[in-house]
Amino acid sequence: MTACDVLIIGAGMAGAGLAAALPAELRVTLLEAEDTPGYHATGRSAAFWHETLGGPHVRALTRASYGALDAGGFLTPRKSFEVAEADDLAKLDTLERQFAGTGVRLDRVDRAGLLALVPRAAPVLVGGLVEVDGADIDVAAVHAAALGLARRNGASLVTGARVDRIAREDGRWRVEAGGRVFAADILVDAAGAWADAIARMAGVAPLGIVPKRRTMVQVRVDSADVPADLPLVMDIAGRYYFRPVDAQRLWLCPHDETPVEPHDVAPEEIDVATAIYQFERVTDWRVAAVERKWAGLRSFASDRLPVIGFAADVPGFFWLAGQGGVGIQTAPAASALAAALITRRDPEMPGVDPERYDPARFAVT
Repeated sequence: MTACDVLIIGAGMAGAGLAAALPAELRVTLLEAEDTPGYHATGRSAAFWHETLGGPHVRALTRASYGALDAGGFLTPRKSFEVAEADDLAKLDTLERQFAGTGVRLDRVDRAGLLALVPRAAPVLVGGLVEVDGADIDVAAVHAAALGLARRNGASLVTGARVDRIAREDGRWRVEAGGRVFAADILVDAAGAWADAIARMAGVAPLGIVPKRRTMVQVRVDSADVPADLPLVMDIAGRYYFRPVDAQRLWLCPHDETPVEPHDVAPEEIDVATAIYQFERVTDWRVAAVERKWAGLRSFASDRLPVIGFAADVPGFFWLAGQGGVGIQTAPAASALAAALITRRDPEMPGVDPERYDPARFAVT
């Protein structure tokens, strides 16, 4: 039996980040069902740092994560740009009001301003809202750095360790996984799409965390004139987004959120076709070839906020789940918050309210 203080199930960004943030004096073990950490959501993420993603209550974690991501060299500045057709201009007004006075830098542009940012925009796009302070995130580097720091702090990583059984015995957790037995004082559920399944195994009430498929497509277009500084272009109505890879390649997304059972998800051809259709509808680029396509699982609680905190119904069970599409951009702050709560310390994170993310918010009254 391997004994530890904190046993973390899931070595994606959430689990790795927490293992890195916990004090070195704690014995920490990371269990990963796959042979490679981050195989599912983290390894397939097209993450981008922008403060409006997830709404005002996620913004606190996003903002608090910026310093660590920037200092680590994981960010490359790029604007993000919510674009609108004539019928959707009011949605730009709503987004502006939502973040008014928060410090998020948003600039409204008309058709001329839109063309200055997206020269190949079709006439159907008439205006937009530029978020000035966005950035591409090097997801693989962020994840690798967290795993490296966790290892240097003494944490152990066990791969190929799919959980078979969880029991609460004599005030401790006993977990059977990968043909081994682990014992821990605190069990952390950082299992992503499998978070509710792990909770059920542990006798903890599930929170209704739903995995949803998100599709990405890498295409080569018919001319090598994709601007290097093209923003991340997002439809304010939520039908698509696209971002540049190089002068002739882009990543397209149909902004799909299809609820599915947790599994090794693959893209559906209808979603690939939808991404291409939307892209060609709102630009005059034409897709010459589909070079790659993939899908990942983004998991959401019902209120679309992360779940970070101890379960109310079973002692020693800690939720770190429901990150949806913000798990990478909020990772440093979410990890620090989780580590503080586990060690019963003050998070000392101005602007971050732990109660927003507490699983107790789902308690039935």
